[in-house]
Amino acid sequence: MSSPDQGNTYLEKVVAQQAVLEDDLRARRVPAPAAPGAAPPPPGPMAKRSRALGAPPAEPAASGQVDVRISGFWRWKNVLVPPNAFVVHTRRGREEPLHIGLGVSFRFNPSTDSFLVVPGATQTILINAYCICCELQGVLVQGYVQWIIQDFATAYRKLDFGAEDDPMRLVNIQLREQAEAAIKDKVSMMGVRDVLSDKQPIIEELTARLRGVAEGEDGGDQGLGLRIVTVQIKEAVVSSSRLWENLQKPYRAEQGQIARLAELEAEEVVAQREMAAARLKETQRLEHERELAELRARNEAERFDTEAAEKARRTRREHDDAREVAELHTETTRHALRMERERHAEEAETGRLRAEREAELKRLELDAEIARSGVRARARHEHDLLELERERSRAAVQNERTPASVQAELVHSLPEILAKLPKPNELRTVQVNGADQTSVAGLVTQLAAVLTALREATR
Repeated sequence: MSSPDQGNTYLEKVVAQQAVLEDDLRARRVPAPAAPGAAPPPPGPMAKRSRALGAPPAEPAASGQVDVRISGFWRWKNVLVPPNAFVVHTRRGREEPLHIGLGVSFRFNPSTDSFLVVPGATQTILINAYCICCELQGVLVQGYVQWIIQDFATAYRKLDFGAEDDPMRLVNIQLREQAEAAIKDKVSMMGVRDVLSDKQPIIEELTARLRGVAEGEDGGDQGLGLRIVTVQIKEAVVSSSRLWENLQKPYRAEQGQIARLAELEAEEVVAQREMAAARLKETQRLEHERELAELRARNEAERFDTEAAEKARRTRREHDDAREVAELHTETTRHALRMERERHAEEAETGRLRAEREAELKRLELDAEIARSGVRARARHEHDLLELERERSRAAVQNERTPASVQAELVHSLPEILAKLPKPNELRTVQVNGADQTSVAGLVTQLAAVLTALREATR
């Protein structure tokens, strides 16, 4: 019994990615704001009929619309078409269009004119064809077709660009349906492996059919005025997950066998190399241990010799240090004794010099004292001589003085004498008469009498 097929995760992923890609390829434009006072744009880039001035404003442009600007008012309007859009302008009563071409702008009268604007850029149609191959198995063929308008004069007459939200939508749907039909017809005559491995027959069949429809056969007037730019098949997926796994099993089994054999061969090579490496490692380990033992023995011998030599060197160094210390101690003692002798000699010499200096100082002091005594004696002698000479001169001067000068001096000294006398308690009058006042003797006699009177007064 066969279990029912499980969900094809890869198929669901491919379909989801295709939906996202289709949504991304649909450009969304925001309509530009109309100029102040200008009339609103028509309902879409395709206008099959004219619209009156008082009609309601148009809806915003959809994703596939062309951004057409209309300026002016009432019957005097201008239609500005982008340079990458086809336009056809017709007027009532005219069999042929007034303007037709790529990026043609023109004057527009809403009461008599109409126009159609179609994008001129390359269009991309995404294709998801669910096909049945000759082996009655479901296959999803995913691809895309790119086309462009080649002859707009033929295209606008044969194709329907009447969708207001997207002028190219109906044309894309028609071409996609034709492409899916062509793919299904081709896949129905192919096997599953042929569809998965070689997509070129599908591309050639789809290209031939689409170009026959879009461009016409042999360059005749049977085409739609379009040109197929490219046809590509992106992916072919088996719808049944079990069938897809069964198709992969032979290759996977073969690759698994090759991988297992390679793994066994690699394991054998690795095992041999591991054994050789282990043998080499063990040999190297034994050689290394032998070398380590020899090196350890040499190191032990060298260490013993080094320790013995170091011990002898230390003993010899200790004796040498002890001998040097003893010599230094002896030398220090000798130096101390020598310094003590020199110190005593210097002290004795210093005492002798001090005694000599003190004796010399005493002698110098004695000489200085003797000299000072002699100088003082000579000074006193000279002073006494000067006093004697002064007394002699004073006596001579006194002897040579006249009575008048003596009286004058006495009179001059009387205030001082009177100032030193005590205050009298009584007043006595002494009269000195009979003496010669012109001579010194008479004057002295009078002064004696005055002093006697004063003495009696003080008693």
